[in-house]
Amino acid sequence: MILSELPMPFAFVAAMSDNALSGRDSGICLVACTKKKLSIAVEAAELYRASAWFRLARSYVEVQGLPWYILSDMHGLVAPGTVLDPYELSMRGMSLSQRRLWSDRVVTALDALGYDDATPVHILAGKLYRDPLADWLGSRAIIPMKNMRIGQQMRWLREQTLRSRRA
Repeated sequence: MILSELPMPFAFVAAMSDNALSGRDSGICLVACTKKKLSIAVEAAELYRASAWFRLARSYVEVQGLPWYILSDMHGLVAPGTVLDPYELSMRGMSLSQRRLWSDRVVTALDALGYDDATPVHILAGKLYRDPLADWLGSRAIIPMKNMRIGQQMRWLREQTLRSRRA
């Protein structure tokens, strides 16, 4: 499927609006989707639970108490409660122009939710996700696991989640 054929993510915006209102002052978290998915249609927060990394990232963002969204390769910005079918599309297989289109869809959805230049954005995602969003993110991006390998990220997520739960 060609990314330009996919609909804009406005169907997801309605489902996300309540989540958006609570985090404007303290920020939001954006979490990358993963290749490993369940094989049935479920809420997005559950779809990627086949991935140990995603389970740790989800635990981390939930304990932070900030609104969070998933950066889906196929759907753009997705609220955790949005039901999705499994899919096979990867940022790695997208051309630069397809990644720009993906970024436009994500930014349109974030803008529609009211996130602006003052909103801190915590990103748990690699360069393939961050780079297309760089212009929108500017200097407000908080990338706690930048330059970490997967094993290091998982250790950091586990430690930070435990530390936050103890606090």
